[in-house]
Amino acid sequence: MSLKKISLLSLFTLCLISAQAARFDIVNQCSYTVWPAATPSGGGRQLNSGQTWSIDIPAGTSAGRVWGRTGCSFDGSGRGSCQTGDCGGALSCSLSGKSPVTYAEFTLNAGNNQDYFDISVIDGFNIPLQFAPTSNGCNKVLTCQQYSCPDAYQFPSDGTKLVSCPGGTNYRVVFCP
Repeated sequence: MSLKKISLLSLFTLCLISAQAARFDIVNQCSYTVWPAATPSGGGRQLNSGQTWSIDIPAGTSAGRVWGRTGCSFDGSGRGSCQTGDCGGALSCSLSGKSPVTYAEFTLNAGNNQDYFDISVIDGFNIPLQFAPTSNGCNKVLTCQQYSCPDAYQFPSDGTKLVSCPGGTNYRVVFCP
């Protein structure tokens, strides 16, 4: 196969993946700095009060998580620690956060072209969180202001908290809604 054909095929594949990716807008409305993290794709970064971080999560992503970390300090190479939600001392996370941590969890384009999402406080609560779809006419907003919030998973077998939207939906995660 020629280099030109390979390049065109790669570009076409990239366009297909991008078209099916879900946009996640992560917003910090807290009065303090939050270091959001996202796995398995996205990593992490510093988000000052009032800032938004937008990431594209590929269709087919399962067991995805977004969470906020607090009280963090990192050096120039991205090594450090956080008081809550720390992920092995890394700015860009590949591991889940350490308790206590409030998770926005999701699986994209699963069975029957559905996205599934929830908020979990199974591993504790560290930051108020809202998780909501922003497209496809889906209006299922989840909000958790404290540990015992009715919209969040409280224990692992709590199967009543999972909600769904059509695949290809975009989302907004807000800290301190």
